[in-house]
Amino acid sequence: MVRKNNRFVIYIVVCSALGVILGGTASRAELHQCLMAPVPSSECLMQDPLMKTLEGMSLGLIAGGGAALGATWQMLQKEK
Repeated sequence: MVRKNNRFVIYIVVCSALGVILGGTASRAELHQCLMAPVPSSECLMQDPLMKTLEGMSLGLIAGGGAALGATWQMLQKEK
């Protein structure tokens, strides 16, 4: 039983880490695309790149963790 629980914890941690990576990358790409526009908006120019990246990473953490918890819950229900 302990081995099975460790597997689920690892699954949740890996999905959360992937969410952080994908969220940070997506927010950086969005900011880069905004800055490369022919006429960047004032909102785009005033955004702090670090804060925008951290915002994307935190959103990715929540999304990845939520997806992992949902998938883990489904796997646990199927095993019962």
